[in-house]
Amino acid sequence: MSDQPNDPGSSRSKGIAKMQEVYGFSVDPAAIPGPYVAFTVDHLFGEVWTRSQLDIRDRRLMTIGVLAALGQSQLVEIQFQSALDREELTEEQVRETVVHLAHYIGWPLSTGVNEVAERVIAKRHRTESS
Repeated sequence: MSDQPNDPGSSRSKGIAKMQEVYGFSVDPAAIPGPYVAFTVDHLFGEVWTRSQLDIRDRRLMTIGVLAALGQSQLVEIQFQSALDREELTEEQVRETVVHLAHYIGWPLSTGVNEVAERVIAKRHRTESS
């Protein structure tokens, strides 16, 4: 694999492309100080999310579960929005994910996840009716 960030086969190029595919946006690590974003793009998106053993929906559902268990509702919101935008999940499946997670993460944490799910769904309906 090439070490050149602009080489299409590089972890950087693959990471930027995968991040765009997963979230509908990407970041250029060269434009952000420090190594954190570069590691995120190069390794997490360029090496992990691109592995073929699981598809994006599988990875997203696991990520939603972990973020929900950690109480990271803001990040769950990004995941739900992207899953709906990419048609990986339906609104009913988002709601079912919350019900399922409630039994594993507990009601206090799942309440925040449910609020996020309903906010994302309501926003979609406002956008569709505009």
